Amino acid sequence: MSLYREQGVVLRTYRLGEADRIVVLMSETRGKVRAVVKGVRKTKSRFGARLEPMSHVSLMLYEGRNLDTVTQAEVLDHFRPVREDLDRYSKAQSVLEAVDSIAQEGQANQRLYQMLVGALRSLSAADSPLLVGAFFWKLLALEGYQPVLDRCATCGSEDADALAGFDTEAGGALCRACRFGPTVVGVNAASLALLRRVFGGGLAEALKEPGGPAVREVTGLATSALEHHLERRMKSVSVGGAVSRT
Repeated sequence: MSLYREQGVVLRTYRLGEADRIVVLMSETRGKVRAVVKGVRKTKSRFGARLEPMSHVSLMLYEGRNLDTVTQAEVLDHFRPVREDLDRYSKAQSVLEAVDSIAQEGQANQRLYQMLVGALRSLSAADSPLLVGAFFWKLLALEGYQPVLDRCATCGSEDADALAGFDTEAGGALCRACRFGPTVVGVNAASLALLRRVFGGGLAEALKEPGGPAVREVTGLATSALEHHLERRMKSVSVGGAVSRT
């Protein structure tokens, strides 16, 4: 047991006893971390609002048997523009929930941490309609699932003009001849082109796309694919309506 310093983003919090709170963090080097903040719910707590969900923080923690304990906390970024805008805040909640669902305790995942901080910074700079959908797709790619987009995932046909469906279980886009089955949804050429930009190095420009049918379709597909991977519905999506479903 020892003291250690760590950076992280607060994913969520919940109460512990009369005055304490547990914070769940996506840390830079230790994966997901659960730590207790003693006395934080008291009026005179020195931590105040530093450890609210979405806060990017630098911490000093004492390593415990079951739960670590936060001894110091310094805010690196509150992402205030996100907190002050309901639409951006809803998008951020979807991003936080997705990371919380994927991250594993005690398993370092620096790429996931960097993706989370980058997404919140991007959302703070501009309210991109595509941000949540693009983040979900990149998260799935990090998990080893990247959809087939340049040919039919079932028969292998490379006629891009014939691709007109999408099936998460089949692994991506489907041609007209194969787009049948209970899990298949229709998809238009503009949506597939936008999705290729997300995966093909054009993410920065894709995030500048205004809202429209293609953005909604790509986001809806991303939500369905992530929920299929997690084997459950995303609460922040169904409650907050931050993203559209197909």
